[in-house]
Amino acid sequence: MARNIFTRLCAIVATLGMWSAGPAMAAEYDLVVYGGTSSGVVAAVQAARMGKSVVLVCPEKHLGGLSANGLGFSDTGKTGVIGGLSREFYHRVWQHYDSPQAWTWQPRESYGNRGQGTVASDDQQQTMWIFEPHVAEEVFEEWIAEYQIPVHRDCWLDRTSGVEKEGGRISKITCLDGQTFAGKMFIDATYEGDLMAAAGVSYHVGREANATYGEEHNGTQYGVFHHDHFFKAKIDPYVVPGDASSGLLPRISNDPPGEVGKADHRVQAYCYRMCLTNNPENRVPFPKPAGYDPAEYELLARLLEVSPGVPVVTLNFVPNRKTDSNNHGPFSTDNIGMNYDYPEASYERRREILAEHRKYQQGLMYFLANDQRVPEKLRQRISSFGLAKDEFVENDNWPYQIYVRESRRMTSDYVMTEADCLGKRTTPHPVGMGSYTMDSHNVQRYVTEEGFVQNEGDIGVRVPRPYSVAYESLVPRRDECENLVVPVCVSSSHIAYGSIRMEPVFMILGQSAATAASMAIDAEIAVQQVPYDALSKRLQADGQVLHQAGETDTEKK
Repeated sequence: MARNIFTRLCAIVATLGMWSAGPAMAAEYDLVVYGGTSSGVVAAVQAARMGKSVVLVCPEKHLGGLSANGLGFSDTGKTGVIGGLSREFYHRVWQHYDSPQAWTWQPRESYGNRGQGTVASDDQQQTMWIFEPHVAEEVFEEWIAEYQIPVHRDCWLDRTSGVEKEGGRISKITCLDGQTFAGKMFIDATYEGDLMAAAGVSYHVGREANATYGEEHNGTQYGVFHHDHFFKAKIDPYVVPGDASSGLLPRISNDPPGEVGKADHRVQAYCYRMCLTNNPENRVPFPKPAGYDPAEYELLARLLEVSPGVPVVTLNFVPNRKTDSNNHGPFSTDNIGMNYDYPEASYERRREILAEHRKYQQGLMYFLANDQRVPEKLRQRISSFGLAKDEFVENDNWPYQIYVRESRRMTSDYVMTEADCLGKRTTPHPVGMGSYTMDSHNVQRYVTEEGFVQNEGDIGVRVPRPYSVAYESLVPRRDECENLVVPVCVSSSHIAYGSIRMEPVFMILGQSAATAASMAIDAEIAVQQVPYDALSKRLQADGQVLHQAGETDTEKK
């Protein structure tokens, strides 16, 4: 794919200058997509391909969500079930790295063929599943420019009175800056489900009880540990070891953790997916955040004292000597327990939560790279890395988007549960497939009955084979809204969402959502009335994978 100055200028003109000039008269479109995530971009592109007028309205200034914000080591699962525009995204990434000019910080040969693959189809489309953040953003921006899709950035939905409905349908939405967008159909592609919630659609926050949907892995969990994300050593949680009256160390809850399998309000931890590098020419040393307090990391210091080899962060390499760095270990980049109110919080409160998460994570990396309590070998290893100078250049090389692993989840006529993911029931009307492990990060850090610190909520349950995602889980109950599709905050239980919540799946569902919305426009019907036979034929014609080889649509109904 050509990556030239003209193309980039076109993208900037089309999506920044032309379409972000400030408040204007209400514009009407066939489809209004709210949210600049990967799912939102793909939905807008699909609508344009189907000949619909579409606008992308997003609080983000940079498109692509997590795919363009550090999550370059894609959580693909079985790549053979990733089709349509989602696969095209990864093909375009491959095209980028097929050019010698893409390899600025290391020879292509030194990276090898990591992350590359093909699909068994007529065109044998080549893919690249591992990439740098700015490359993903370029792909999304060029898609938008190619189809001349208007984008309104930094445009925040008025969540109090910004959604107008007439006869069970959203007629228009208004943002805080006064811009108003009318449409025949709407898609909520945000990680938070803000449009869905403001439209009066039912949803859930937190973990359901196992009894709610007949599950095994929902609710509070003990002893189902995933990887290394729990304390194997017995670490004292008190400021003065052995003295409970001295109080708990930072980020340890004094609340009882709850009963196994019971529901709670807690949300799995968030973090920023940092893009690091060990290339001295492109490395920015870890900054010391304002208000840095090493006491915040006393628990980690105690852990490293007894377990010096414990993992602290991933350093998964993407091209050009950069990383997709994620949480790894019992005390790592996940800011456990500090995001419970994020899903429902005001914009102002969310900004406070994001600032606290950034300060915590930057302080963590500064601590690991500089504090003398960190074992020398680990300290030298971490300090050899730093933030990549050529990524996130408008934000001091820090990701623009935090990893919202889970927020609101719609509650519709069909709720995806672990029974779908584990193949224990036949999922109706598939519009895409998932295949990743049912993965929840830690939800809380507490004190055990024995008086030691422990984490709870991290769980990884492998799915036996790829599973279908039901169309009914993308649309609200008809009596709540007839012209809204929700491809990100889908109708799902907490543990099932742990598998669905992967970026390739969000792109798959974004395409399917736009296809259904476009068909509903043509037939002048509610999204709940879109005939599945026609929908599945169109999705498959556009490259979507709805079931594994050997299965038929009839068998999946």
